Amino acid sequence: TTIEGHFQLCKFCKLTSEQKKFVDAFIKCRGNIKEVEKELGISYPTVKNKLEDVAAALGYKRQPESEEPSKKKQILDKLNSGEISVDEAIELLSE
Repeated sequence: TTIEGHFQLCKFCKLTSEQKKFVDAFIKCRGNIKEVEKELGISYPTVKNKLEDVAAALGYKRQPESEEPSKKKQILDKLNSGEISVDEAIELLSE
């Protein structure tokens, strides 16, 4: 029996064996990075890098770094230095 035609693989079929192993561990650990570290015996930054690699291989673009954290940090720095009150900080953070 012969099957002929043009067939398209699913996006997960295109992952390398190493990437599939990582995805398997990631799902097994329910996305808990600390658990993935233990499961695979790798560091936190390595888990994050592997996750980025898999996401890229699946066609997802890297999320641009948001400017929000720097805004939040500035507000918290002002609060810490006494430039603004707790209430002002809460109001600014909720905007």
